This record gives sequence, structure tokens and C-alpha cells, in this order.
Amino acid sequence: MRGPNDEINSSQPQQSATASPTRRARPAGGKALARLVQELAGNGLAEDARAVAALALPELEEPAARQLVASVAGPGPGVAEEERGDEGLQRLGEVYMAAAQELAAPPTAAGPNWRSIGPWTIPNGQTYGAARVNVSGRVSAIAIDPTNVGHVLVGAANGGVWESRDRGASWSPRTDNAATLTVGAIAFHPSNAATVLAGTGEGNWWSWLGAGVLRSTDGGTTWATLCTNPFVGQGFYDLVIDRVTTTRVYAATTGGLYVSTDSGATWTQRRASTTWSISVAPSGGEALAACQDGLFRSTDGGTTWNAVTLPGNPGSFSRLATAIAPSDPTVAYVWGALDATAYLWRRSGGTWTSVGTPPGVATGQAWYDWFLAVSPDNAGQVYCGAISVHRGDLSGTTWTWTDIASKPAPGDSIHPDQHAIAFEPGHPQIVYIGNDGGLYRSPDRGAAWQHLNNGLVITEFEYLAQDLGSSRWLLGGTQDNGTERWTGSSDWLHSQDGDGGDCAVNRTDPRTVFHTFYGMGIERSTTRGDWAAWQWVAPPVPDSEGSLFYPPVEASATNGNTVAQGGNALYVSRDNCATWTRLAFPAAATASAMYIPNADQVFVGTTDGRLYVTRWSGSSWGALTQLTTPRANAWISDVHVDPGALTRIWVTHTAMNGGRVWRSTDGGTSWTDRSAGLPQLPLNAVEVDPVNSNRVWVAADLGVYQSTDGGASWQSFSSGLPNAFIGDLLYHRHARVLRAGTRNRGTWEIPVDGWMTQPVCGVQWTGTLAGSQTKRWFSWGWPATWHVLWTVMPTSVRSGAPQVSWTVQVERGDAEYVTYWIAVTNLTPDPVTFEGRFAILSRY
Repeated sequence: MRGPNDEINSSQPQQSATASPTRRARPAGGKALARLVQELAGNGLAEDARAVAALALPELEEPAARQLVASVAGPGPGVAEEERGDEGLQRLGEVYMAAAQELAAPPTAAGPNWRSIGPWTIPNGQTYGAARVNVSGRVSAIAIDPTNVGHVLVGAANGGVWESRDRGASWSPRTDNAATLTVGAIAFHPSNAATVLAGTGEGNWWSWLGAGVLRSTDGGTTWATLCTNPFVGQGFYDLVIDRVTTTRVYAATTGGLYVSTDSGATWTQRRASTTWSISVAPSGGEALAACQDGLFRSTDGGTTWNAVTLPGNPGSFSRLATAIAPSDPTVAYVWGALDATAYLWRRSGGTWTSVGTPPGVATGQAWYDWFLAVSPDNAGQVYCGAISVHRGDLSGTTWTWTDIASKPAPGDSIHPDQHAIAFEPGHPQIVYIGNDGGLYRSPDRGAAWQHLNNGLVITEFEYLAQDLGSSRWLLGGTQDNGTERWTGSSDWLHSQDGDGGDCAVNRTDPRTVFHTFYGMGIERSTTRGDWAAWQWVAPPVPDSEGSLFYPPVEASATNGNTVAQGGNALYVSRDNCATWTRLAFPAAATASAMYIPNADQVFVGTTDGRLYVTRWSGSSWGALTQLTTPRANAWISDVHVDPGALTRIWVTHTAMNGGRVWRSTDGGTSWTDRSAGLPQLPLNAVEVDPVNSNRVWVAADLGVYQSTDGGASWQSFSSGLPNAFIGDLLYHRHARVLRAGTRNRGTWEIPVDGWMTQPVCGVQWTGTLAGSQTKRWFSWGWPATWHVLWTVMPTSVRSGAPQVSWTVQVERGDAEYVTYWIAVTNLTPDPVTFEGRFAILSRY
């Protein structure tokens, strides 16, 4: 999603709450590729990252692919050299499957359980048209029951399969406990709609989390694994069941073209080239496959495939899609892209001819957002999905193109970055489209649109920030859907457009909050992140300096106005980003994690495993000083420093094949590997209980884990949590609630000691009043998040009439704590003694 500091395509109007003073060119292959390359490099899979870059951008030579990885993931040996061993995408997929099997269990009756806090929907989401619309998260697959048009299934990129029985008005998650929540394709059985197949591993992005094919025998309500081999570590793009020979199934995956003749139980690879799209004629006599090396055709049930000559074929593609017209199978189309060029071919009468492409179509992310469909009732009407959606209508020999997704006022628009399309059976004018913003339906071939994102809880959160003075306030950066704010409602406020990155809150004055887009730069709000209330306050970063796609941002965890952002250098401010100090790394490095325990110290970790600290001298920031490296050449994903004991430091890594969580008790001089007992998964975040330093939580690519003995042992802490990718953790010390930002299953929370089931009661003070006397007491240091009831109970006996009355007034002493003022009046002429009693009804 374009943010206010992106370069603007003049064909697409800019919609934003604010404007920043600079424009940033998008990386080659688009922002989605930059994120994907960074994710893989962070896992220690730089070779695989280069392979992904080369597939997405086949026009790049090998040195250029390597440079793209380095430019996105940062310099240093952590990227240039890696421990591959038997690792790679398939091995990583196997590790995920093993971890998922341990986590796959329903919530327990005893102990705390996680619960979702949304977003149930996000109003005011961004489009590239004039209208704004509700959004949710990335939809990668759509399937509609051929016997019941109200029955719709969608696959979320890493959010699982969702089912609706009312045309998308409401939704239920159906695969939360599956081995993977990544979904790339869904297909109903054409003559037995109770049977549905789902290909796991989202080919567009989350391919390495593929765990095979799922099958449902009750229309998509419950699912079980049908097969794993040969698809572990592969992602699905398409899945087609032959309408005539229904035991024959075709699969288009990152690993090639596969065919099954036993309803998906076993598979044979027919082509090794990445395959994106398959179309089978209604008669089953012809199948077309769109592959990285071109279009291929089979007329023998998928056993043999022959190349199809397309005039002007460039030889290889960054993306290709194909579709046979349902109403006239002699007509077919191919829609492709390479570099900045789009291609469209049409077959009629057995001859393929080139067709002019939609004006202004954007191909920069064709490897990621691309689809093709032919209207079920009109062989001369096609839908070409890219960043936007263009409908082509053929009249005679003339094509007319309409952008149906991004329209000027007063037209309806939908979110950009298109991934999936489906038509309602029996109603060809009703079109469903899935994209980075969720699911949308048109009743009239794209003239009007209705969002279907209420209850589709699939938002992908990258980072979270909180206000410790409120138990119901979060700010979160989301993939392609901007920055969102939660204040207790299931609907989240859309706070800012663009790509939502890291966030921070000033603890002393939580009205002051910060968010980022991608790359270096920060916006500040002094109204807690209200829409249209942001100011660009970025550090002065030279154009020659780079950063991670989402560079780390932190604010002081305790006091002051210190804020920092890290890229190829560290930038620190002591005045809420009004002025900045640049601190160079002693050697080339890229910041990947930070922690600011107080206003005078900043700790920063890098992509190659180094850890630095800078300290305020009273007049200036000291040079970055390197601490002992816990694990060389391993991406540091998070840092936590105990503000009350700065010698206690925790570090986590996303790189595999080694220790992934480390503890130091001497300020970073020496380290202890605390990974034993954890699954062999990348770790993304660490949180520590401030009242019990031995209680620690870590977020893995799957699940949350807890230690109560300083990391000596670990237990799963995931009861009730979907098998989701956990990107960030926050612990609210006053509410005693841990929160997890997931990638494509929204945000979740758990009371770490369980919800309070009865009040916590006690006596705060005792007092004496003379007859008819009024006196006031105060009690300070109570967390503002707590709900406290005060009573005054006489301890001296005097029957016949009330003895005391009292009033309670509240003073908000600071951002987190309150003082209670209790005025007590003796209603009798005699002295009275009493107790001032409290009852904590809730901490939340």
C-alpha cells in the first residue's frame, strides 16, 4: 500500500492523512518482495532469498539478485554467509510442521487461555480510488459452493481457511489448529460440494510454510490433512479438480506442476518449473498451465505437456496466468508480466494473438499480485488483476478497458494488490475479489462494490505499542493496511495509511505516540494517534544510507522523551524527535532490534548478531560501544534490558541452526544460551515480567512459550491461540496481560495468571474521628487500569443510626497511576474508629 512518502504513480490519486516532505522510490519487485527477502535472510536463508528474488525478477542477473538481498537485508556477514547445512525452505517447513503438531490442541479448561481482540473490521481503509473502505487482511484464495451460493470459503495468506454461510456477512475460522495457517488455493469438488481441498503454503509469499493438502468432507467446516508429500515447504498458487474425471486434480505450486489421479492423496510432478495458474476445459479434454518458462498444454489428462507458442513471448516471466472461457472453451487467454511490460494473448479459432493490455497497468509486483479470469457467460470479457483490477470488454475487434478497483468519485473502490477472483455460480455478474485488504463483492461486474470484511479477523500485525496507563489501548503497524489503534472496541481505528511499521509510545506522556511506514522516517501524533493527526519528524538520513524494510523504533521504557530509530546508523532524539543525533556503527551494520531501558541508554542489535550500547553523558551521546556478541552472524530480532537491573539483558534471534534466546546477567560481558526446550523455530520477540525477572515469554514463528525459571526450561503458553506466526509481544504490567501481534490472525491477549474471579480485598488504613468531624485521607500509587472500590467500616460499635459517610475522589497523579482521596465524616456526636478498606474488582 502506498504511503505518503512513496513515489506516486500519476495514474493513481494519493489519499493520505498527512504528507511527508520526501519521496522514496519503491524497491525492485515492490515492497512485498523487499519484505519477503528480508524475512528469509533473517532466518539465515540468504541463498533462498536470492532464489526468490531471481524468480520474482527473472530479468535480474545473479549479481543483481545478490545485491537486492544485501540492500534489503543489510550489510554484514549475517547476510553474506549463512549456515545452510540441510536447511532451506523444505527443512524449515518440516520444522514448522513438527512445532505445529505440538501446538495443535483446543483450549484447556484449566489455566489461562488466549482470546482475540480483533480487529473485527477496520473502517476507513485505504484504496487507490477516491472512496475509502473497510479492510481486514490479505485474502489469497476464494471458493464458492457450486450448490449453495451463500456458502463461501476464503483462504487468508497466513490466517487459515474461513467459512461463511451468508455470502460473506459473517465468518468463522476453520483451520486454527492446522499444521499451518498459510493457504494458497481452495477448490470445491464439482459434483460433491461436501468435499473441498485446500493447498497450504501461500505461493505469493508464505510458500515455505506449506504443509501439504487439507481436505474437508463437510463443506469446509472441519479439515484434516490429506497429504504432506511432496508439498512440505512449497506454496500453492492454484488447485483445480477436473469436472469430468473428478479423481484427477491439478496443482500449481512454487515447486512445479503436479497431477493427482486419486483425488489428491498422491501426486506426480509433471513439470519442475514454478507454475502459477491452471485452467481445465469444462469437458476435461484440455488443460493449460502458466509456468515461469511459458504456457504449456496437455490433452491427455496432464500426463504430458507441450509448450504453446505465443507471439512475442519473452521466454520467461515474473508472473503468468491463463484461463479458458467457460462459455466457449475454444477461447482462452494468457496474462503475463516481465519487468515493466505486461502481455495479454487471446486464442480464438485455434490461433493465439497478442491483445493490447490495459492502459496504466502496474507490473512492479506482478510476481505477488496477479490473476486472470474470463466471465462465465461472455468469452469476450476478461478480468486482469494486478495492483488494480482491469475489466476488458471485446466488441468486434475493439477492446475497452475499465479500471474497476480504483475509481474517481463518486465510484466505489476496493483495496489494491489483487490475488484471487471468483464468480457466484449461476450469477456471472456477481464477482468476488480478494486482495491485501480482504474480500469484496460486486453485484454488477465491478461497477459497485461491497466489502465483506466484518468478522474476517486476518489482519497481519508487524509491531505493537501500548499505553501502560490504559489496559485497552494499542497501536499496531500492519502489512499494507496502515497503522491501527485499539481502544477496547472490536472495530479498530485506522490511524494512518501506507505500510504500518514499528510503533512507540512516550511512557511519561502517552498522548505522544510514534509510528513508521517502511524505511527510515517517523511520524508523531500528540493526540494518541487520531486519524489525520500526524506530523513528519524523521531523522535526517542521507540517501546513501539504508535500513531494514521495517527499521526498529523505540521510546524510553521508563522516563524522559528519548526516541531512537536504527538503520545503517543509529539516530537518537531526547526531545520526542524534534532534534536528532546520528551515531555511526564502528563497522558496517544494520540495526534490527532496540531497547531503551531509560532516557540515558540505548541498546541496539544488528542483523549480524552484534549488540551495542550508547549512553548519555549529560551533554552528548557516547559512541556506540560493542558488547560481547551472543551469537555471531545471527539476526537479532529483539532485545530486552531490565530497567531496574541494567546488567540483565535478553536477546532473541530469528536465524536457525543455533541458540535463539540468550541471557546475560553481567551487562553483556558473557551470555548463556537459553534455547533448550524450545522448538527449532525462529524467535521474534521476548518479554519479561518486571516483578519476577525469572518469568519470561518468547514469541516464535509458531506459538508463545513461557519460562518461570529464567529460561532454564520452557513450556508452551499457547492455549487457545491459533497456530499463527507471532511477530510481536507486549506485556502490560498493571493489567497482567500478555498480547501477541500475529501475521494474519489479528491481535490476541492472555491474562498471564488468569482473569480475576473474585475481588482482592484488604485494609489500607485505620482512622479515628471526633464527633461530627470530617477528615480526608489519601492513598497513592494505584495503577490507573485497576477498578477499585473503597468502603469505610466502623470498628467502634454504636447502634441505632449510621455512623459514617464518605466520598471518594480520584487524582490522576501521572500517566500510569492515580491517588484516591477519601473524605470520611462522623455522623454521630461520639468518637468513631474505622477501617479504610479496598476491593480490587479488576486489573483490566
